[in-house]
Amino acid sequence: MKMLSEYYQEKYGCKVYKLSLDAGLSCPNRDGRFGTGGCIFCTGSGEFAEGGSEPMAVQLERAKDRVRSKNKGGKYMAYFQAFTNTYGPPEKLRRLYLEAIAPEDIVGLAIGTRPDCLEDAVMAVLKEVNALKPVTVELGLQTIHPETVRYIRRGYDTAVYFDAVRRLKAAGIEVVTHIILGLPGETPEMMVQTTRAAVEAGTDGVKFHLLHVLKHTDLAADFAAGKFSCLTMEEYGDILKACVAVLPESVVVHRLTGDGAKKDLIAPLWSADKKRVLNYLHKILK
Repeated sequence: MKMLSEYYQEKYGCKVYKLSLDAGLSCPNRDGRFGTGGCIFCTGSGEFAEGGSEPMAVQLERAKDRVRSKNKGGKYMAYFQAFTNTYGPPEKLRRLYLEAIAPEDIVGLAIGTRPDCLEDAVMAVLKEVNALKPVTVELGLQTIHPETVRYIRRGYDTAVYFDAVRRLKAAGIEVVTHIILGLPGETPEMMVQTTRAAVEAGTDGVKFHLLHVLKHTDLAADFAAGKFSCLTMEEYGDILKACVAVLPESVVVHRLTGDGAKKDLIAPLWSADKKRVLNYLHKILK
C-alpha cells in the first residue's frame, strides 16, 4: 500500500502539503440543475477551505500559514475542495486554476468535482493547465450500488463515472476516486465491490471516507429517526483492510478516513479523535 505522502516524496522529492481553496462555485445537485438538496450527507465538503470571496493570492497565503510550521522547506498542492470545482464558465475556471498554480512553491493542482461536470470545454482547460503543472481530478463516486445511489441522491448513474475516468486518463490527467464506507444498507462486500470497480475503471488513487453524520444534513434526520447506525472503529478498520487488499500497488491511498468538522459532528463520535483513529488504522494495516 502506497500512501500519498510517500507518493509525493517520490514524485516531487520533498514533503508536499495540500492547500484547501474555495473557488466560490456551486453544485448542480444544489442549484436546481440536477437537484436542490445536494447529496444526503453533504455540507459542501469545504469545511476546511479558505473563503471563496477572497482573492486567490490571499487564500493561498492564509492556507500556507496554517501548515507552514509543519512544512519547512516543502512545497504545496493547490486544492479546490468545496462543492463542484469544474462547474462554471470555462474561462473563469481557467483563470482560477492558473492563479492557483502561479506561485513557484505550488507543484500542482488538485480539483474536487463530480463526474457529470466535465464538459469538453472544461476538459480542454484541464489539459492546458496540466501541461504547465500536474493536475489531479478527484471524483466523488462514493458507491456503485444503485439503491444506495438513489438514497444518497448522488444524481448521476455510475456509468458516468466510468466515462469520466476514461476521458481524464486519455487526457493524461491523474484521477482520484472518493469512496464512502458505512453508507446505510451497504454490507462490507458491497464496499469492497465499489473499491474493485474504481480500480477496474483505472483510478490512480483512492480516498476512503468514514460516513459522518453532520448537522444541517438530511442524513442527520434519518440518523435521529434510528434508520441506520454508524460503524464502530473496529468495524471500519476491518472494512478498510478488505478494501485496501484489492488495491494494486500502483493505486495511491490518498486518505484512510475523512474529517468531519467537530462542531457539526453528530456521529460517530469516536472519529473526532483523529490521532487515535489514524494510529489504530496504521497499526492494523501493517
